[in-house]
Amino acid sequence: MAAKRLNLREKYQKFTRDLAWEPTYQKKSDIFPQTEFEGIHIHDWDKWEDPFRLTVDAYWKYQAEKERKLYSIIDAFSQNNGQLNVTDARYVNALKLFLTGVSPLEYAAHRGFAMAGRQFGGVGPQVACQMQSIDELRHCQTQIHTISQYNKYFNGFHDWNHMHQRVWYLSVPKSFFDDAMSAGPFEFVTAISFSFEYVLTNLLFMPFMSGAAYNGDMATVTFGFSAQSDESRHMTLGLEVIKFMLEQDERNVPIVQKWIDKWFWRGYRLLTLVSMMMDYMLPKRVMSWKEAWEMYFEENGGALFEDLSRYGIRMPKYWEVSVKEKERLSHEAWSIFYNYDHAAAFHSWLPDDAEMQWLSEKYPDTFDRYYRPRYEHWRARQEKGERWYNNTLPMLCQTCQIPMAFTEPDDPTQICYRSSEYRGMKFHFCSDGCKDIFDDEPEKFVQAWLPVHQIYQGNCGGASVPEVLEWYHIADGEDNKEYLDSRDRANWLRWKGMSDDAPEVKAVVNQ
Repeated sequence: MAAKRLNLREKYQKFTRDLAWEPTYQKKSDIFPQTEFEGIHIHDWDKWEDPFRLTVDAYWKYQAEKERKLYSIIDAFSQNNGQLNVTDARYVNALKLFLTGVSPLEYAAHRGFAMAGRQFGGVGPQVACQMQSIDELRHCQTQIHTISQYNKYFNGFHDWNHMHQRVWYLSVPKSFFDDAMSAGPFEFVTAISFSFEYVLTNLLFMPFMSGAAYNGDMATVTFGFSAQSDESRHMTLGLEVIKFMLEQDERNVPIVQKWIDKWFWRGYRLLTLVSMMMDYMLPKRVMSWKEAWEMYFEENGGALFEDLSRYGIRMPKYWEVSVKEKERLSHEAWSIFYNYDHAAAFHSWLPDDAEMQWLSEKYPDTFDRYYRPRYEHWRARQEKGERWYNNTLPMLCQTCQIPMAFTEPDDPTQICYRSSEYRGMKFHFCSDGCKDIFDDEPEKFVQAWLPVHQIYQGNCGGASVPEVLEWYHIADGEDNKEYLDSRDRANWLRWKGMSDDAPEVKAVVNQ
């Protein structure tokens, strides 16, 4: 008699759940020691549902097809010198920030989900974490391969992993994942799968992938599309994680709420880098940070938390502060990088008149009043040959590690400053959100590796800026000047057909 053909659910059961077994000579608590220490109570692992019901054989088939399409486009992009089609050389700086700040996080997520999957006692989350771990490794690899074409012609791509481990502003994304990976498995998946993947990931991929399309970078758009089906699974996993914990035991609710509060704020602070990318680093803009925050968090996120309210979950703490800061977050962030352009692995610049007009239209309540005068002052200095650089090191927030340049929620003219004392020492914070996170886990955050502190202690190559930049593997001087004076700009103008005698090229070559 012919064997019965399995339906999708039965096949999924055979290929995943039936791979598990109950231990006989070891206690489950010894095999999965991290499952219980966070205080999460799980009564029935079989209640974990994977809406995709994806098996390993199907997974490899789908991913192989996506790889074939992606690499054919990458090859065509390379053969046709696709870097010549971008709108302006400034766009490449967004790629530099992405490769040094985001791609290493994909690899960290690969490691994190592999570790989390090992610690879950149920086969459902084990399989889900295993597949997401492979996804994240693939994303890191495809991003590196896609952007490698730019590395042949532009500065700042050559040592991205080294920079991620050392450069001051890259300690912001690095500390985010260090924090998550040193937490327990349930907090890790709440931090990454829910708070970041489900609540905040659109704010990362929307401006980057859409911005790439708007600015002529079709190779980057393609790796974004290639990852998008994976991201839909990741977002589904994030929501499943939260609902699973909340439905298993009511004692889990306050623990999950605390994690949501923490990781919303940590993720929001990390997205500061994305806000300035949207408003300042794309020559052809998709939408403003303010518009994106309203669409993807206030509207979509608000609907999500309204749905979760039946479990007793409320909106993340300090979400209303993020709504106030949407009017000024990107401008404050760009001002930081303009101050410290000489110590960054990408160029910054002042917006021109047309760009300032766009910013004025998008931020009618704040830009002309608070930020246009600052930029016009800096432009006047630059035109006199006195381009402003801040040669003193800033105080950093102990939690998010961003320089203390954010303003009070209700007063854009006053720097927000908070502090706490722990074991006789004072620690400084950029916001109430970061202070609360520290106060809840001070033993963890006193260990933060703060770049400014490490530089002053002599642990970053030396006491001078050139020594620190050498330790970063960033060449001092021409690589860090205004993009109009950069070799990147000169090469790009040559590719566009200008000769070395053109004034725009000579202005750079003769520096």
